[in-house]
Amino acid sequence: MIVWINGAFGAGKSSTARELVDLIPNSTLYDPELTGGAIGRMLPRKRLAEVTDFQDLPIWRRMVVDTAAALLAEMGGVLVVPMTLLRQEYRDEIFGGLAARRIEVRHVVLTPDETILRGRIDSRAAFAGDPDTDPAQTGAGTPVGGETAAEAAARARRWCLDHIDPYRAALDGWLSADAYAVDNSALTAAETARAVADAVTAGHAAPCGIVQTPEPTGETLAAGVLLFDEQDRFLLVDPTYKPGWEFPGGVVERGEPPARAGMREVAEEIGLHLDTVPRLLLVDWERPQPPGYGGLRLLFDGGLLPAADADRLLLPGAELRAWRFVTEAEAADLLPPVRYHRLRWALRARERGTVLNLEAGVPVG
Repeated sequence: MIVWINGAFGAGKSSTARELVDLIPNSTLYDPELTGGAIGRMLPRKRLAEVTDFQDLPIWRRMVVDTAAALLAEMGGVLVVPMTLLRQEYRDEIFGGLAARRIEVRHVVLTPDETILRGRIDSRAAFAGDPDTDPAQTGAGTPVGGETAAEAAARARRWCLDHIDPYRAALDGWLSADAYAVDNSALTAAETARAVADAVTAGHAAPCGIVQTPEPTGETLAAGVLLFDEQDRFLLVDPTYKPGWEFPGGVVERGEPPARAGMREVAEEIGLHLDTVPRLLLVDWERPQPPGYGGLRLLFDGGLLPAADADRLLLPGAELRAWRFVTEAEAADLLPPVRYHRLRWALRARERGTVLNLEAGVPVG
């Protein structure tokens, strides 16, 4: 199990985490800031210059999942992770990767009053070796060039203050619904840790409701289904466990016909039972891209979804957070590039009444 302590930079995550490992038996502290620091030493400067935050590097998000899983495999018990996550898509990717490894996450967010938060950030003591401001997470607290330690501290303060508004936006949006809140405005680190431990023990900080199949150990076969409304838009769904929108569908189980797998996934994901077997639009071979294994991706035409049926769509909260009908142009901003290219050719196949064979998103044959 993981207890993930979220919150604004300066909210007291690190000091709370250090106290928490003394309250939860058989627990280990893992600070992803260390992973960010290691990546800063491994990647070329040119690559690092392309981002302003280690979290924007896909390698950081993968390594956080892999490191957490490895620590749990080595130590067992509970892993306490103090880390700010303000972008929902990064939370999806990291927590989804942990869910794929069958690792349960209890998500807690510290919510001190903003005046108190700003006071902590502005205090010089907060940067006198206190990791609770998390400056090194992005390199913001590390002197660069001819910069002095005091200048680095001032830059780190600016970083933390600049991220208060994104924190408030996340808290007012997805974060408050996803994490158990602990107001530590008037609490010491030890008292905050006790509040977190009590919430976990009592089940108030419940396991995050993310459901995901285990990570594949080889190439997979997946079936997606395009469902259209009366304006010829198609349905996309927003998974909780990975970034980006997706077509309804999923991995074909052993011994299962692909079209039937698509029908099963549609029923499981949105509560819609298709009356007829959908027509195949394309087959796309997805090349392996570590850590992914690739495989065959099939898209089917599920036909028209009447408005009355659309009004009855159901979303399992553990897998999907939203659905919407979109145009091809709108899908370009929602789908990852590999899925968008697949979609474009599927729509062309539907227009022509044919089936296309793709390799890595490019028609062949």
